[in-house]
Amino acid sequence: MKPAHQKDEALLRDILAARARNQPRLWWLGQSGFLVHAAGKSVLFDPYLSDSLTRKYAQTDKPHERMTERVIAPNRLTDIDVITCSHNHTDHLDGETLLPLLAANPRAVLVVPRANVSVVLERLGSVEARLVPIDAGEAVRAGGVELLGIPAAHNTVERDERGRCRFLGYFARIDKLKLYHSGDTVLHETLVPALRPLRVDLALVPINGHKPERRVAGNLSGAEAAGLAFDIGAKLAVPHHFDMFAFNTEPPDEFVNECRRLGQAYQVLENGAGINLEA
Repeated sequence: MKPAHQKDEALLRDILAARARNQPRLWWLGQSGFLVHAAGKSVLFDPYLSDSLTRKYAQTDKPHERMTERVIAPNRLTDIDVITCSHNHTDHLDGETLLPLLAANPRAVLVVPRANVSVVLERLGSVEARLVPIDAGEAVRAGGVELLGIPAAHNTVERDERGRCRFLGYFARIDKLKLYHSGDTVLHETLVPALRPLRVDLALVPINGHKPERRVAGNLSGAEAAGLAFDIGAKLAVPHHFDMFAFNTEPPDEFVNECRRLGQAYQVLENGAGINLEA
């Protein structure tokens, strides 16, 4: 198993130091999970900080063997203002992660797709008062952060009977910082038009690709992720959705090579690593 770049006490020291300096900073927590601190706000995107999937699939023909060690227990992350869930897959909506987080952060709100509220309540229990539902094209203000729902296709832009998107990405504005968290998505015809006018500073994009033999919904390939960041004019692209499960990952080489070819600024992180962001 790969060691984390930093974890537990070292990661907490890094987080606390950035908050004390009021330094805008991003940490990759593994899979699609990111912690962003800026302008006195801490936003946690799609965290998966348990081994629930490894246990669930241990005796099946699709084992979710963890590649990289967990960076922190969810109950140790405190002073979080906003938590997001982009869709209902467990690596994005994990009760073993979210319930300890909500308990440790009594003021935090959980932003979820409006189409998925019933599933969220079934999985997490009586958390209605903590939820901020959102749909594609809908803007909300939650925990002092502005968020806009972006349609995602995993593998299609799937809607419920009322036309609401079951899979979302999130555009977030935290003071001057503008970022896009993709959730899980492949390219679709409305993605670039939705994002390009937003003048994204930071694009967090998946790179594990879409291989039917894995028998799971796919994502952008490394080259597609780099191309998306370039097409929307992102100042910086950071990849995710790799180095977690051995059956569903890709190395970042293709992403890196395409970013270099396009002249797209990028940063590849290790689990638990952080980078400073422009104020």
